[in-house]
Amino acid sequence: MPHILLFLAIAIITIHRAAIAQPLNTSFRPGKKWTDTNGNPIQAHGGGILFYEGTYYWYGENKDSVNAPMVVLPGWSVDRVDVIGVSCYSSKDMYNWKFESLALPAAKNNPESDLHPKKVVERPKVIYNRITKKFVMWLHIDSEDYKAARSGVAIADKPEGPFTYLGSFRPNGLMARDMTLFADDDGKAYQFYSSEDNKTMIVSELTADYLKPSGRYKRIFIDQSREAPAVFKHNEKYYCITSGCTGWAPNPSEYAVADSPLGEWQVKGNPAKGEGAQTTFNAQGTFVIPVQGKANTYIFMADRWLNKELKNSSYVWLPLQVKPDGSLEIYYKKEWKLSEFTP
Repeated sequence: MPHILLFLAIAIITIHRAAIAQPLNTSFRPGKKWTDTNGNPIQAHGGGILFYEGTYYWYGENKDSVNAPMVVLPGWSVDRVDVIGVSCYSSKDMYNWKFESLALPAAKNNPESDLHPKKVVERPKVIYNRITKKFVMWLHIDSEDYKAARSGVAIADKPEGPFTYLGSFRPNGLMARDMTLFADDDGKAYQFYSSEDNKTMIVSELTADYLKPSGRYKRIFIDQSREAPAVFKHNEKYYCITSGCTGWAPNPSEYAVADSPLGEWQVKGNPAKGEGAQTTFNAQGTFVIPVQGKANTYIFMADRWLNKELKNSSYVWLPLQVKPDGSLEIYYKKEWKLSEFTP
């Protein structure tokens, strides 16, 4: 009898768990509530994607807290959430995401740390170094008043971490705020970052271990005030999509094309098309995802910021088309699937 009762109890628990299991997502719904496989809102803002051994990893800012008191500065003010850390999620299909870890947590008890809750930790990006076998994270590190303007670096042995923080610096001795990483086919990697009080962007080649600037860099978009870079490569051309500098308020995106990361970048215009293009569909870009197994297929990844309740900011992922002439087009869709991509 005890064995029968135990079996019945296990069966009831299994049925109950199945009943409350999260239904699988089968499409993207830009701007709508997006939960992980445990039913919790995804907290990966200003993020980026790493594809490694058949799995996508999504890294981003965890803002799962009420807004902290606004920081009032001369001429402007900043809505913020105290630093919690960098989240890591994993997925096989990009519709459904499992929370893996707080890959780089805040340093709650060390006011001097770059990762202290009162500091600024933004736009984390991770690439894999095939030589060192390390996962390398770069991120924008700043003081509460945004005067530090530095880049931080962390490393891990596994994509989900834990990441070990190595410290921060001004790459090439220059101010660094919004940023992204790009790893090329030849193994070289580059950091793109807003500099010179966000007036100019820098493309900086990294050392072979991806931990420091190599010393080779180029100033691009000079005096154009661009931020939020998102970079990808298509048919031996390099593309960089950026945002204007309007704080939390959305603005038109702009893209540029070059023959090499340190080459001459030609500005082409706004890739967003149709209704909502002048605000990038009420969002700000953060990354471009090459879809594995689908040639010439990309996703434009953006954040729809709610500056007064940052933890509820949502995600706007849209298909990005590279036309035969090399131009870019992003149209808004209320709901879409990967199968809808045209060749």
